[in-house]
Amino acid sequence: MISSGIYDYIDIMGKAADAAWLRETAISQNISNGDTPGYKRQDVNFEGLLQRELGKMKYVSLDEKVSDINKGHMDHLDAEIYTDIENYSYRLDGNSVDPEQEYAELASTRIQYNALIDSMTKEFQRIKSVIK
Repeated sequence: MISSGIYDYIDIMGKAADAAWLRETAISQNISNGDTPGYKRQDVNFEGLLQRELGKMKYVSLDEKVSDINKGHMDHLDAEIYTDIENYSYRLDGNSVDPEQEYAELASTRIQYNALIDSMTKEFQRIKSVIK
């Protein structure tokens, strides 16, 4: 099998889009539980996972880093939901959800998701134009 690396960036953008979708789900849960006593805010940390993987390889080009990440089958880039600051709450009922922050995060996440999908579409169009 010949490995050209043509889809390396698309694969990572796909993982990032999956993480953005998961983050939108977590934010929606936060918003719907905004009045639930004791509920703790949840979030997704894909950026930290990706930064850790890219940071392992100093003095290497971005193309080489992305290629090396893809060689590892990218299972280590699967984002997961975590509880944000479990012991912290600014409310008396123990809930740590700030609705204004959640709506801002939701808007930001939707913009990020749409940008990732647009970038992936453009990458596929470039590949398609080369194949023609």
